[in-house]
Amino acid sequence: MNRGRHREATSRPRLLRGEHGWWFLGPGGIARLNGGHLTPAHELRPATERKLREQGLFKTRPYRSYSLTVLTSTRCNLGCGYCFQNIDQDDTGGNRPPRIAYSRLTSDTITSILEFTGRRQAEAGLDRLVLMLFGGEPLLNPRGCLELLERAAPYGLHRASMTSNGTLLTPSLARRLADLGLRDVQVTFDGDRPEHDTIRVRRGGGGTFDAIVGNMARVQEVTSIRCVIRVNVSHHNHRGIDELVERLAAALDPSRCSIYFARVGDVGIGYGNDLSFGDDTAARFIRWQRRAVDLGFAVPRPGVETPCQACSHRDGRYGAVVNADGTLYSCWETAGKAGWQVGTVRDGYLTAEQTRDRWISCDESYRYADDHAALTRFHDAVDAAHLDYLSSTGRLGR
Repeated sequence: MNRGRHREATSRPRLLRGEHGWWFLGPGGIARLNGGHLTPAHELRPATERKLREQGLFKTRPYRSYSLTVLTSTRCNLGCGYCFQNIDQDDTGGNRPPRIAYSRLTSDTITSILEFTGRRQAEAGLDRLVLMLFGGEPLLNPRGCLELLERAAPYGLHRASMTSNGTLLTPSLARRLADLGLRDVQVTFDGDRPEHDTIRVRRGGGGTFDAIVGNMARVQEVTSIRCVIRVNVSHHNHRGIDELVERLAAALDPSRCSIYFARVGDVGIGYGNDLSFGDDTAARFIRWQRRAVDLGFAVPRPGVETPCQACSHRDGRYGAVVNADGTLYSCWETAGKAGWQVGTVRDGYLTAEQTRDRWISCDESYRYADDHAALTRFHDAVDAAHLDYLSSTGRLGR
C-alpha cells in the first residue's frame, strides 16, 4: 500500500464509443449520443452539455443514509493466497497464510459502535442507516451478526448486506438474518469448480465450490435474500469461467442473483496475476457478461466512479469502517492492519494531521497495471459493449 496518496473522489462523467454512436455516463444517468453531439476532439459540444445538465445527468444525488461497515470477526476459515487481509504468503506452500490480528465483535463493542453511529448520523443530518457485515468471515461470529442487526434497527436500518465466503450460510441462519433485515449477500467464485477448488480452499485443506453453491441454493429456497456473485478473474482460472456461468445458472435462480467479473489485483503480499488488460481479456469479459444476461442474471449497469461514503471523505462524515474491536479505519481494505488506524468509536477520529498518511480510498490499495491508460481502455471497451448489448436486446430501460 502507498501511504499519503489519498484524493477526494469525484463522480466524473464518462464518454464511451459504442457500436452506433456514443454513450454519456454521468452521476445522474445515461444518454446515447451521436457524432453530431461531440466536437472533432470527441468532447461534448456546449449545447449538448447544456441539454444533459438540464436533464439532470450531471447532478450528483445527495447521501440519504449513513454507511456503516463492521467486521464481526477478523478470522477466516479459508486460506486464499490473494486475500488482502493476509500479511504474507504461507511459507510452507499450504493454505494457512498469516493474517491480520484476531478480533471478535462483542456486545460491549456493539454498544460503542452504535452510540458512535448515532452521533455521526446526527452530525451528518442522516436518519437512515445502511449496514455491511464484513470480516474476515463474518459468519464465524453469527451471534455478533445477529445482535448487531437487531440493535441497529432503532438507528433507522434501511438496508443490510453481508460479504461472506458462503461456506457457513446455512438456511436456518439465513432465515434469522433475513428476519432482522439482511437483504443481500456477496459471495465470490474463483472460476469453475476445478479451478475454484484449488484457489478458494479451506485453511485445513479441501475445496469449497459445492458447499457454497449448495448453501446459496438452499438460502434462495427459504429466504428472499439476493445473491451478489463476484467472479474473480486471473490467469489461473479464466478458461473455466464460461462453464462457471452455465453451472451457476443451472443451480441457482438467476433472477434473484446479480453477477460481476473482477480481475484479481496485486495486494503486495507476493501474489501475482499475469492476466493482462488487453483486447483478448476485454473480449472474454464481454462474452461472460452477455451470456449472464441471456441466462437471467442481473449484470450491473456501467456508470461513473461513485465516491465511497466512508473513505472518500477524510473526516468520515457520511460513513465509517469499524474493526471488530471498535477501531476505525478509512477503508475496508485497511481494516485490521497495523498502522492504518484512524481512531476509535469511543474517542472518535484522530486529527487530519494524524491520519494524513493513513487515510486511503478503496482504489488505492490494489495495483492493477502500471499503465493507467490501458486500464481505462479496458473498462471503456467492456462497459460500452455491455450498454450496446442491453440496448440492442431491449433491456436498457428495465
